[in-house]
Amino acid sequence: MATSNTTTETPPGSSRVTVSDGDHQRPFMRGILVHSLMSRDLSFDDALRVAELVRSRIKPEGVIKRSELAEIIEKVVTEDFPEIEMTAPNALVEIEVGEGRDAAPFSKGHLSQSLLASALDPSDAFEVAREIENDLRWKGVRSVQRSVLRRMAHDALVNRFGQRTADRFLCWRHYQEPERPVVLLIGGTTGAGKTSVALEVALRLGIGRVLSTDSIRQVMRMLIPRELVPALHVSSFDAYRELPGSSETENPAVDGFIAQASAVSLGARAMIDRAVEENASLVLDGVPLVPGMIDLDAYANVADVIPVVLARLDEEAFASHFQSRAGRERRRDSARYVENLGAILAIQEYLLDLADSHDVPIIDNDSVDQSVRRVIAHTVDTLGKKRELDLLSLIQ
Repeated sequence: MATSNTTTETPPGSSRVTVSDGDHQRPFMRGILVHSLMSRDLSFDDALRVAELVRSRIKPEGVIKRSELAEIIEKVVTEDFPEIEMTAPNALVEIEVGEGRDAAPFSKGHLSQSLLASALDPSDAFEVAREIENDLRWKGVRSVQRSVLRRMAHDALVNRFGQRTADRFLCWRHYQEPERPVVLLIGGTTGAGKTSVALEVALRLGIGRVLSTDSIRQVMRMLIPRELVPALHVSSFDAYRELPGSSETENPAVDGFIAQASAVSLGARAMIDRAVEENASLVLDGVPLVPGMIDLDAYANVADVIPVVLARLDEEAFASHFQSRAGRERRRDSARYVENLGAILAIQEYLLDLADSHDVPIIDNDSVDQSVRRVIAHTVDTLGKKRELDLLSLIQ
């Protein structure tokens, strides 16, 4: 058998260096380091550059601890290649949150979702969650208690956004497993953007039940004949056409609206009662959620009911919204909204007067994202004022 005299040149330091990790040892290999660096979001070219320089910095013979190798890698990246961004080590190692059967994998998405209760922008919430994840991985954490994770989140929020924002996070964590439900009522006239805001608020707060009085009204229409409650079977802004000639206010459109809202509020109260019975938080939106029409004091001992009124205070922008909507949604006959803008504005003014007299906050919906954050901030701040919570106990 012929024997090959060909020898393979061994790169300096690669086969003579052993990496020690506790009781385990393995030869240092540039290819393995390149693969490891690529798992930390480096490109192949950047990973190869870093690995080459790391190899040149290692003593040509002997044993190096894994922790020492990690220090050399971080130093090379930060000092020699500052343009390279690298995630924390152990990026593929799962971190457990909690203990035993209650343990669950750490989720950056889940943490950022819970941070939205602080009324943060979603991008800011994700950035805070990413920083916390990196902090855990840099420290080599494999398991973390929920209270410790909450403390890390609270501290990060204090440092970046202030104490009030951080306290909102802890306050809403208390209401994740409530003794009684939180019921958020989002009122406002047609076209104010109630449903869009309600859906996003519920999503960010993790509230599973979102209802609209439109659905309640549709069910009531099927059960109650038009002859009995004619105002129930038309839109809120033209319900006055179904009323007799007498007027309770100076504007017939407002009279028709009141008649319809009074009927639908019965269904709204039934939805609140159901939420109380099942101890399930709820976001309910709709035109008939008129400040003062539902007796909120009746729920004082069984639920936290928080009303807000959404409005569009810029009348020109309001008109443009309806005109755009009419162009997009022909099947819904949205042109009627443009034709009845005067009645809609009169109803909005009536709602704003009632909100002011009943100390219900008015939110100008000039931006959906801003409105969502304002509603969340008001909701959590109100909950914090209603009860003297020991927020620090949640992170101890």
